[in-house]
Amino acid sequence: MCKLLVIFSIVSLITHFKSYLNPMFKQLVLLCALSMPLVSIAATAPFSGKISTQALLSDYDKFNKQYNAFTPTEEDIALMQKLEGKELIVLFGTWCHDSQREVPKLIKLLDESKVTLASIDYVAVGYNKRDDAGVAQAHDLQYTPTFIVKDDGKELVRVIEKPKGTLAQDLTKGL
Repeated sequence: MCKLLVIFSIVSLITHFKSYLNPMFKQLVLLCALSMPLVSIAATAPFSGKISTQALLSDYDKFNKQYNAFTPTEEDIALMQKLEGKELIVLFGTWCHDSQREVPKLIKLLDESKVTLASIDYVAVGYNKRDDAGVAQAHDLQYTPTFIVKDDGKELVRVIEKPKGTLAQDLTKGL
């Protein structure tokens, strides 16, 4: 609302003093005034960095809705036990529709299976698929989401964007 008031004020001033202003200068001022909302939108970047499942589900409605809508099968819950003691890195975008679909499924699978992982890191990235800590770059992130299963630092499984089978099947393939 405040931005609209500023734009209106600038346009009003231009109209009032139009006889005093050079026409080219007037067009420049008008262009700047009209582009102000675009600048404020462009400055808004999505969250990036490590995030907890609690924060993800409470702060991002689409993730929460998908979490609540998803019911894993008994087979998928059992498959998740193959991840026992493994490390899991989840690279995703809060802005990404594939992430909004798949990451909540993973969280629900982990909650339902009660599997104990050595570690799990949820790392959100910006539109440029980077985070400030460099986790995404270190793991050569190309597409979101990307799920990486490791054992003692060695990558065992990588699921990119969406699984070919179920998420549990793809995460545990070959384990």
